[in-house]
Amino acid sequence: MTSKLSAVLPDLSPWRSSRDFRLLWVQGLITYFGSFMALVALPLQIKELTGSPLAVGVMGAVELVPLVVFGLYGGALADAVDRGRVILLTEAGLGLLAVILLVNAMLPEPMLWPLYVVAAGVAALAGLQRPALDSLLARIVPHDQLPAAAALNALRWQTGAIAGPAVAGLVVAYAGNAYAYATTVVCFAVSVVLCLRLSPAPPAENADKPSLRGIAEGARYAWSRPVLLGTYAVDLAAMFFAFPNAIFPFLADELDADWSLGLMYAAGSVGSVLVSLTSGWVSRVRRHGLLVVCGAAGWGAAIAAAGLLTDIWLVLVCLAVAGAGDMLSGLGRSTIWNQTVPDELRGRLAGIEVLSYSVGPQLGQVRAGAMAGWTGTRPAFWTGGLACVASVGLLAAVLPRLVTYDAQTDEDALRRRAAHLVASGGPDTAEAATEGTGTAGEGPANADRLSKS
Repeated sequence: MTSKLSAVLPDLSPWRSSRDFRLLWVQGLITYFGSFMALVALPLQIKELTGSPLAVGVMGAVELVPLVVFGLYGGALADAVDRGRVILLTEAGLGLLAVILLVNAMLPEPMLWPLYVVAAGVAALAGLQRPALDSLLARIVPHDQLPAAAALNALRWQTGAIAGPAVAGLVVAYAGNAYAYATTVVCFAVSVVLCLRLSPAPPAENADKPSLRGIAEGARYAWSRPVLLGTYAVDLAAMFFAFPNAIFPFLADELDADWSLGLMYAAGSVGSVLVSLTSGWVSRVRRHGLLVVCGAAGWGAAIAAAGLLTDIWLVLVCLAVAGAGDMLSGLGRSTIWNQTVPDELRGRLAGIEVLSYSVGPQLGQVRAGAMAGWTGTRPAFWTGGLACVASVGLLAAVLPRLVTYDAQTDEDALRRRAAHLVASGGPDTAEAATEGTGTAGEGPANADRLSKS
């Protein structure tokens, strides 16, 4: 019975083996809780001030340009400077922006324009920070523990995503926006203290300064790898067509269930955390590209169903199923990325990944808000969900190497594993690693030997 449970429960190896992973895990949990408090309060405050779904959706447009520009620059920056320092400074900046939201909410008549300014600032700082966070993982966690680390990070994110919106819905409803923003400020203050304890993560000795040329080099690498390109494209399409979070307040009104707003924001995370809590099987998966495709299609189908149903509890169930699909897709993306990207390009590729991970939701908010204003809230849900399923299917057909990706035969995955063994195992391991980086046809035997070294 114990062995069966251990095969399903999350693998805690990264937590036990890496002090910095433990620090980042706890810091991230606190940050996510505070961020999701603001995530609920901010669009609701815009709704209260304007009454317009388009005004809420415009928040995504305001965030788009800073996210693109600073996300790409942040990727180059993460390859050129100490990644821990980037995380610390951006975390402090996000805390200061939360203070602005708090001060504005405490005014007798809160203003609208600071909300958009802060949204743009958050996007810029998140764009700078995310590549440093993503690229640090492969440095602080052993290569064979990367899938387990991705699952544990997902569990952390979803725990904050459940607790934050659920508590925020109650806090905003009964205490007001100011209390939600105050909680966000406290969470970022604690996070900064934890970031100060991270070990230095300096760049490679021959690292170039951040430049457009360096960014272009990362883009060329991503474009030359159909598997990576597929992960970016699938996530971008899924989020653009089926990310309706901006219009949750209007759906709650339409279903005569204002009390359910916090649960709507948290429902997807409930489905995701159920996947994370039973993620022991992830370490045994080889076809991570198939996981990306099936998870994204499941996300879209569930969002479409949520738009067609009128019972609030069934809607919440659909949102939970959507979250489970998104988690499966995210685990596949994260594992492929960490298994195949060379360390010297990791920051820049993380910057590109920020675009697919974050630009999609921002554009999705604009699409959902505009569609809701034109056709109504529920049609904005189901049309987007169906478009998501169709676009994911089309991308799978156009990029078949994504679907057939196998961690034990892919040349980039074998090469990255060999490089990690060279860096950590000494001359004997290096020789074994070199022998294991043959052609794709030699992959299975070599990969099996490397995994047991």
